[in-house]
This record gives sequence, C-alpha cells and structure tokens, in this order.
Amino acid sequence: MGKLIYGPTGLEIDIDDRLLAHLRVVVNAKFRRGESFLFNWEHNSDEGNGRSSIWMHPTIPLHIRFYGNRQPPVNRAWIEALMVTANSANGMVLIAEPGGTGPQT
Repeated sequence: MGKLIYGPTGLEIDIDDRLLAHLRVVVNAKFRRGESFLFNWEHNSDEGNGRSSIWMHPTIPLHIRFYGNRQPPVNRAWIEALMVTANSANGMVLIAEPGGTGPQT
C-alpha cells in the first residue's frame, strides 16, 4: 500500500502500489502539459467511508511513496481509462483495472 502525499499540509492518501503506479503516469502526463484536474477517491471503512476530492495542480507539492521495491507492469488500457476520467468535468476517479477486480485504496 503506497501513499499519495499532497499539498503543503502533507495530506496522505493510501493507494495500492499497482494503482498508484498507473496514477503516477496519468498525473505526470497532465502536469507536463500544465493541466490541473480534480482527483476523487472513496474512503475505506477504516476511515469512516465517504469520499473526498482535491484539486491537483502542477505547482502544488506532490510526493508519491511506494512501499514495494518493484515497478508493477503497466496496463496501457488502464492508463487511458484513468486519463479519460481525469479529462472529464467530474475529475479523475479511481476505476477498476480492465480485466481486474477494482480500485484498491
């Protein structure tokens, strides 16, 4: 389980390393183009359920922390699907990997 650590307050979002690797690709592509977007996720039951959103912007500090030592293989279809959500009016949502079991936060 990795962490996406965002903003000057260091907001920590727990995300499975495999999903986090794919998010990193999408976020990198968006930020390289100077694009910002809304990022949405659902809380697990340990956090009382619910959901949150943050505005992702290239000038806001971002730290991606993986707990595994190995880079997981990248699923191009998943990256493209995540990019579609990131480009939508509702913002990026954590969606199931095509052929997988679902987002793991």
